[in-house]
Amino acid sequence: MVELLRRQGVSGVVLNAMMQVKRHLFAPPSLSDQAYGDYPLPIGEGQTISAPHMVALMCDYLELNKGEKVLEIGAGSGYHAAVIAEIIGEEGQVYSIERIKWLVEFSTENLKRAGYKNVTVILADGTLGLPEYAPYDKISVTCAAPDVPPPLLEQLKTGGKMVIPIGRYRQTLYVVEKKNGVKREGKCDVVFVPLVGRYGFKEYQDD
Repeated sequence: MVELLRRQGVSGVVLNAMMQVKRHLFAPPSLSDQAYGDYPLPIGEGQTISAPHMVALMCDYLELNKGEKVLEIGAGSGYHAAVIAEIIGEEGQVYSIERIKWLVEFSTENLKRAGYKNVTVILADGTLGLPEYAPYDKISVTCAAPDVPPPLLEQLKTGGKMVIPIGRYRQTLYVVEKKNGVKREGKCDVVFVPLVGRYGFKEYQDD
């Protein structure tokens, strides 16, 4: 897996983090033998662990640094948050929002078992962000949105970066930079589960 990422041009910092994080600890036990394949893994209720190359690319695009405060939207199994936590180090902090209660518990337990103490998983509407800990140096959105949710942009520090997939059926991964206004740069076509919440896709809202 790591050799494949190296050939794809992933930075050394991100590659090192990927080598340190044990992906099998974040996969359902029945799929642990597939944990190091470069493809998404289902974790229930239509949710997935992103493919390793996508986690690596998103971390690369964010240009994460030691000691940063990062907001993640969509904790899932906790794997992506673990990679971020590995890069920013113990002096950094990840706040990860998850809307599905059992995934909050699942990801929290996975992160604890893997030894990460600088990640906090919170049950909430991710489209609203987490204003009590803002501003954030970086924001990572792991589900596709109709557009950039205004609260997330507000909570991003000036000079900060956000990675976010945008689109319903045809999705593009964007890097959003808040500096002298807001700059968006489309990076690649992607496929993510939909963002659900006040600023997400309305058709996926719970009744």
